[in-house]
Amino acid sequence: MDVAKRHELIVQSLRRGQRVGVGALAELTGCSEMTVRRDLDLLEREGLLRRVRGAAVGMLTGEETPFSARSRQRLDAKRRIGAAVAELIDDGETVVLDSGTTTLEVARNVVDRRLTVLALSLFGADVLRAAEHVRLVLPGGDVRSGEQAFVGPLAEHAFRVMRFDTMVLGSCGLSVRDGVSSHDLAEGAVKQAAITASARVVAAVDSSKFGRTAFGRVCSVDRIDVLVTDGDAPGAEVAQLRDAGVEVRLV
Repeated sequence: MDVAKRHELIVQSLRRGQRVGVGALAELTGCSEMTVRRDLDLLEREGLLRRVRGAAVGMLTGEETPFSARSRQRLDAKRRIGAAVAELIDDGETVVLDSGTTTLEVARNVVDRRLTVLALSLFGADVLRAAEHVRLVLPGGDVRSGEQAFVGPLAEHAFRVMRFDTMVLGSCGLSVRDGVSSHDLAEGAVKQAAITASARVVAAVDSSKFGRTAFGRVCSVDRIDVLVTDGDAPGAEVAQLRDAGVEVRLV
């Protein structure tokens, strides 16, 4: 098992804030207790858990997993999603690129394309800033620490004066009942403004977000035109999304 998958399993086992012993985590991940202890040290430095004698206690309940940790989780799936979303975008389009680790993979797949891209995070902007044929636009506003996402009235104002062909939308949670959701209300407001200003919404969401609902509601699923996700997405929820009129592509 690779490091990213091991860390994902450990964080998931601690998701509800319970105490889990090192031995149990070693059995769960199939590695030695020494390896688990090294993993716990790293995850504690990232604020994902608290070390106690012979065990760990989760620090995240309804909170957002830090960007640095998410960037290592389900990386292969996110890369496939990023490549598939890029194929849906035509040269010459104007595109909103949402913040997040999955949409960052979209940015990496369009660096050689001829596009106008408004990036909603500094991470995405950094990938595209030297792209020869990409006209990069930034919305202004405040920048969320950690996520490096643009938020606030200035960021929202950008979507009152510009219109876009496609928004590439990320999500903290996705369900038919609750739609797309975000942990941060200010970031959710920017997403809503971007959706309103875009002719088409393409959601780039890995399967781990299915069935989850974060604190702030962004939009209902009927605002999504195309959803690109990985093959581990639960079949029943994929069927419900298709019944709701969403084109779902599994990669």
